[in-house]
Amino acid sequence: MSEKDKKVAAGAQVAPAMGPPGLINKEDIPAVLPILPLRNSVFFPGGVLPLAVGRQKTIALIKDAVRDEQVIGVVTQRRAEEEDPGAADLYTVGTVARIVKLLKMGEDNYSLVVQGLARFRVLDLVQEAPYLKARIDPVEDKTAVDDVEVEALAINLKKLAREVIELMPELPAAATELVESITHPGHLADLIAANVDVPIEEKQQVLETVDLKARMKLVLELLNRKREILKLSNKIDSAVKGEMSKTQREYYLRQQLKAIKEELGELGEEEEELDELAERLKKAGLPTEVEKIATKELNRLKSIPTASSEYTVARTYLDWIADLPWSKRSDDNLDIENARGILDADHYGLQKIKKRILEYLAVRKLKNDMRGPILCFVGPPGVGKTSLGQSIARAIGRKFVRLSLGGVRDEAEIRGHRRTYVGALPGRIIQSMKKAGTVNPVMMLDEIDKLGADFRGDPSAALLEVLDPEQNHSFSDHYLDVAYDLSKVMFVGTANLLDPIPGPLKDRMEILELPGYTFEEKVHIAQNHLIPKQLKEHGLSPEAISFDEKALIKVIMAYTREAGVRNLERRIADVCRAVAVEVASGKVQAGAKRTVAEGDLEDMLGPEKFWNETAERTEIPGVATGLAWTAAGGDILFIEATKMTGKGSLTLTGQLGDVMKESAQTALSYLRSKADTLGIPANFLEKTDVHIHFPAGSIPKDGPSAGVTILTALVSLLTGIRVRSDVAMTGEVTLRGLVLPVGGIKEKVLAAHRAGIKRIIMPARCEKDLIDVPEQARKELDFVFASSMEDVLKAALEENPIGRKPPAPPPTAAPPPTSDADGKKPEVRA
Repeated sequence: MSEKDKKVAAGAQVAPAMGPPGLINKEDIPAVLPILPLRNSVFFPGGVLPLAVGRQKTIALIKDAVRDEQVIGVVTQRRAEEEDPGAADLYTVGTVARIVKLLKMGEDNYSLVVQGLARFRVLDLVQEAPYLKARIDPVEDKTAVDDVEVEALAINLKKLAREVIELMPELPAAATELVESITHPGHLADLIAANVDVPIEEKQQVLETVDLKARMKLVLELLNRKREILKLSNKIDSAVKGEMSKTQREYYLRQQLKAIKEELGELGEEEEELDELAERLKKAGLPTEVEKIATKELNRLKSIPTASSEYTVARTYLDWIADLPWSKRSDDNLDIENARGILDADHYGLQKIKKRILEYLAVRKLKNDMRGPILCFVGPPGVGKTSLGQSIARAIGRKFVRLSLGGVRDEAEIRGHRRTYVGALPGRIIQSMKKAGTVNPVMMLDEIDKLGADFRGDPSAALLEVLDPEQNHSFSDHYLDVAYDLSKVMFVGTANLLDPIPGPLKDRMEILELPGYTFEEKVHIAQNHLIPKQLKEHGLSPEAISFDEKALIKVIMAYTREAGVRNLERRIADVCRAVAVEVASGKVQAGAKRTVAEGDLEDMLGPEKFWNETAERTEIPGVATGLAWTAAGGDILFIEATKMTGKGSLTLTGQLGDVMKESAQTALSYLRSKADTLGIPANFLEKTDVHIHFPAGSIPKDGPSAGVTILTALVSLLTGIRVRSDVAMTGEVTLRGLVLPVGGIKEKVLAAHRAGIKRIIMPARCEKDLIDVPEQARKELDFVFASSMEDVLKAALEENPIGRKPPAPPPTAAPPPTSDADGKKPEVRA
């Protein structure tokens, strides 16, 4: 097969060997031609084109044209998908063609070869059925062939065509010879335009360009653009092949190295482990920067001998990179009612905490890219701070990890050690993230107030970046030495005290206080949480044991006195163990139910440990009940005052701090200034010493809230009026007798409620703090809001001392008479 036949078979347009224009005279072209619509191609004069025909109109046209041996008009469709084109669907310039060969391929399929003869312009359609016919006007080139510019354009066209053919190795070698053999410039331009790969619209523009010079310049422009595209394509192809060759070469060399090691017997499990490590790194979803560092480290690891210590360091580092969660996350369960149900089932009360968690879920539901909040639960031991974190994780469907910070003094515990140190590891934050396995766990930072600081650094300062929402998206661990995103973690901190937490660290957290539980809340918690839990742990079923309500109340009142419920759970466990012994020894019959009554508690738990001693303490004047705040919640505090013959000194005992000593001095000074008003002799200190004692002398005490209680105890002592047995008080006093506000109101109120106090005297400006006190406790207590000491004394003492007259001084006895020398009595003068 010749090169020309190959081109025809391939569907390309080629020129006949002759090459002159005027393949047909203008006079020989009929005025009306049958029109053959052409899809996806433009047919040029001088070209030969194979066509596959399947449309019925086209088949009818071909049959008539072959029978009558007439030429046809080939016109390109504007839209290839049009099945039945009309006048508006065809371009107005086409090519007169002669059917060279016709083959029947099937019942309705024909294959024909047509040869282009000349251009024509469609004037109008004269027939649409059974096929299109149009009245046409033949078009000839307007520029003379022997023009010098035309000759120059032809030379450039041939030169550019040769370059393009050289850039396309898939073209046959005869293509260059074909281009060189064409002598007519117009035919050369048409041939190149027909075979260059450009859009149909641009080819049609070449066909419609009658002026020869303009047509050749247009084709020259198209050909030049094609050359640049081919050059760039070849350059890109060469670069890709070069990169592939480099990769293939490295692969080949590695395979050779592997084969050599196998022959030497040096190939062990290390190669397989490194391949597995590379696969783990690939699946870890690393950020771009981390992936670059990991790839570089892996390539370095492959060149390090396995016996080298550096190999172990690099291998451990890559293991940490591969094991950390970089993109894996758990989906949040944003069902508000489901979360509410879980929180209520796990914890009783704590409405403020639950409200905050539900608010977080609601905002996450509306705005998915919200950063995790940083909450800090502050409260005494046993109130459920740590277990509350677990409930939060369960409510929102996240993993839970706990990080205990108690006693941590080394900054490297948080940030990790640098890899240059022997035995270096990441910090505990990164270790916890690996344990969680997701980028968005609930991380509990337990005992955040127990952090220490020494010469090794300040861990609380290292936590500043962890707990700062503006910084923790790029947390830097010294071991990893790459940025790690902690912004999706929900941090929950716990602390017993707020004061030891540094100010900058406290500022980064949202403080939520859990002061303790009321008596009713403890009963509910014991019945619904503690007792079922301890029964399960001791192998007892609810059908085998039950707690009488009076017994449970006595356990709470007489055997525990705390803000939380930890000791209450221990006492319930003691009862369960005692019952377990009875069941195991056969004292309780099988199937019988053991009911723990109030009378059984002394045998199971021993004698009562706590009792209400307020009434006993205040039976005599000089004793007042105060309220104190401790790390374990609120507590009541008795202040005792007594007097004795002396020289007016003041003695203070009970391990008091400077603030409480100054409060006692202030109270005594105020009392001396108001002695007449209170019915106390103005010179009561001349021959009297005063001793003020704070029982539980082994416990240090300090704070600015005992002034009111000290002054009340002194007034009671010096006036002889007893303090009411059901009253407790808190507040600070000034020299003018004003009552100043104090803190810890909620804890103090709950402590008074636990101790059976009925009336609480507090500063008037502390009334707003009662909003945090549970409603049940507020209902059962009588609150007196005092602005001055007069208000306090009226409410605290059994009798109002204000306005009383001081008692008359005892009469002075006359001196015994003395005798004169003669035994006569001396004369008494008026």
